[in-house]
Amino acid sequence: MEQKDVILRREGAVGRITLSRPKALNALTEDMCAAMLKQLRQWAIDPAVHTVVIDAVPGKAFCAGGDVRAIYDAGKRADGSVMRFFRTEYRMNAAIHHFPKPYIALIDGFAFGGGCGVSMHGLHRVVSENAILAMPETVIGLFPDIGATTFLNHLPGETGMYLALTGLRIDAADAIYCGLATHFVASQDHAALLSRLVQGDKPDVVLPTLSSSPSSASVMARHRDAIDRAFSASSVEDILERLELEGDWGSETASILRSRSPTSLKVTFRQMREGTELDFRSCQRTEFRIMARMMEGRDFYEGVRAALIDKDQTPRWTPPRLDMVSENEIESYFAPLDDDEFTL
Repeated sequence: MEQKDVILRREGAVGRITLSRPKALNALTEDMCAAMLKQLRQWAIDPAVHTVVIDAVPGKAFCAGGDVRAIYDAGKRADGSVMRFFRTEYRMNAAIHHFPKPYIALIDGFAFGGGCGVSMHGLHRVVSENAILAMPETVIGLFPDIGATTFLNHLPGETGMYLALTGLRIDAADAIYCGLATHFVASQDHAALLSRLVQGDKPDVVLPTLSSSPSSASVMARHRDAIDRAFSASSVEDILERLELEGDWGSETASILRSRSPTSLKVTFRQMREGTELDFRSCQRTEFRIMARMMEGRDFYEGVRAALIDKDQTPRWTPPRLDMVSENEIESYFAPLDDDEFTL
């Protein structure tokens, strides 16, 4: 089966998903998510499919996430289509999370936002020397969704909170260190990996024979103690205070946080802390509630304007400071949606 933007087919024992929208950095559309969801449901019960592998056409991107400009336009139209996209994407993420067979993501390029959604929920996340990962939503006035409440909270110490709030990009070494990635396989060896899987070899047998260590050292490992000290604080404001006690790295990280949407930071902080007590389905329901409110708000549209439309990189957040974001406002993002709640 082929579609223009995603190629779905069986090769031997492997169900293969190839993201094929290179001019848009393989950003996800609702049609792509719907096609992947339908195919995953079929492969889950197909005895001929032993393993599913997702990769992308050659290029610098594995998947840039959701098509942010399309989401911006749909949100502006306020015709309901933007939340239909998220509902479909979240259901596809859930299908990966619950997939009954090995699911392998070959991340040979950058994976941002939704690109992590189509990879992090699988059993094996394989990064190459070209991999760059990020959940950069606070940069554009959003929050880390697509099930990130679950997988970021599974990372060691406070590394998940650190990545959620800052939105910083990490390389293969950091991805291996914090557990977002399970294996490092050089780009040149991906074809050999695929060939053996197609022949029916089990991932747990093949991956150790082709895996190695990244050539660079983990930056997160070097700052791990400081990350845990600062990001274990009880509020975003306290995190900023603690960061100023952590030398140059802390001051630079605090500066990054101060450039993010104050509302996004506070919503994300609560999302992450509450997520430690929630199962995956509850996390998705919470994320859907937050997203519905953010699509009705202002900061996302201002963030996209500054980053992608006018490209002045100077978003004017509303409100502009953390101390101006009320607890009642944050509470409203987590309130039930009544008849519009997320369901599978």
